Amino acid sequence: MKMRKIMACVDIGSDSVKCVVGEMVKRKLNVLAVADAPSKGVKNGIVEEPNVLLDSLRNVIQKCEEVIGLKIRQVIVSVPATNASFQAVSGTVEINNEGNLIEGKDVMHVLQVAIKHKKPDDLEYISMMPLNFALDDNRKVKDPKGLTSKVLSVCGVMVSTPKKNVYPILACLERLEIDVVDISLGVIGDYFEYKTKNSDQQVCAVVNVGDETTTMAIFNKGVLTNASVNQLGGRNIDNDISFIYKVPLNTAKNLKENFALATIGDSILEEDIEVSNKTNEKIKISQKELSEVVKSRLDEILNFSKKEINHLTKNEISYIILTGGLTELKNFKDVLEEIYGSNTTLGKIMEIGVRHNKYSSCLGLLKYYAYYARLKDKDYSIFSIEEQQELSGANFEVNDSVIGKLFGYIFNG
Repeated sequence: MKMRKIMACVDIGSDSVKCVVGEMVKRKLNVLAVADAPSKGVKNGIVEEPNVLLDSLRNVIQKCEEVIGLKIRQVIVSVPATNASFQAVSGTVEINNEGNLIEGKDVMHVLQVAIKHKKPDDLEYISMMPLNFALDDNRKVKDPKGLTSKVLSVCGVMVSTPKKNVYPILACLERLEIDVVDISLGVIGDYFEYKTKNSDQQVCAVVNVGDETTTMAIFNKGVLTNASVNQLGGRNIDNDISFIYKVPLNTAKNLKENFALATIGDSILEEDIEVSNKTNEKIKISQKELSEVVKSRLDEILNFSKKEINHLTKNEISYIILTGGLTELKNFKDVLEEIYGSNTTLGKIMEIGVRHNKYSSCLGLLKYYAYYARLKDKDYSIFSIEEQQELSGANFEVNDSVIGKLFGYIFNG
């Protein structure tokens, strides 16, 4: 039996903790299990109380384990892009094997050389995203494996992030006896979830509108070159509704997600809903008036992100992708086109069983992990072949690729 390429990803947000277990089959992701739970101990995407977060993490991991029937011992972790650093790097190695044939180990070696001793002391290494590889005839390629050359060079972007964005999460998972095999920015996952055949030839902006934060990132030919995070998100809308109608925050959130529209034009003044306010009085709320509250704050969030994108790059943006939990609001696409224009796409997750944009980071990071595993020609799975035989429906084999350990861990020492 050949190894099935199965991996799990954990994404810790301010509103919820998500876990997705997926399998790559012929370069397509099949979701095996998915779970989420209310997030605790997290503020603006940063873990502030690891002990409080622990229960939420344990909850989602156990839910996925119950579905697949095996214990999860390894995960990929999504971390926020808050104060992330982006540094252009390059490196060159000699190809010394017979025939100068470039192998996966040579790709890994040149990536190691490119980032060696270049990480600032106060930051943690996250990713090395190669723009291209160069051979000794100056030919530039995306994947040099199988080609011949006396030397192999790479240029790309090294991504680092403050240690406080990473270490509390690692500590929680260590207490759950779960190893972290890769760490990456959630917005990289967003890009990989929605990228197309043309994405790696264009300049793209990705905007993830979450619960307490909105992340904006620029990808130039598939490489993350800049990102920023502001503290605006769905929670601001909840607070507005709660303040205006004097209702509890959980009621405000429910009204936003299940009754309000992102635009005013299609809302109905006569359509109303009855809820209890903070003093337990019954009040009626008009859909049109509620939608006006939502639209006002949503315009602010989107306009702010639009301005920030222009600050992040001087290049012309080919297209913009929006994702994140808030983009699931009814009629969100209409307000999106109103503010951003026609070159904007609302993310749409296609994987069966996970049709919600709050999972885009998790899903995309599973694809990102598999992509770079193929590049380095490494096999990967969180389960042994013996364990895979226990999986429900484990009656087929696949022929695809690969992955190694987290770069940051490989390069320690």
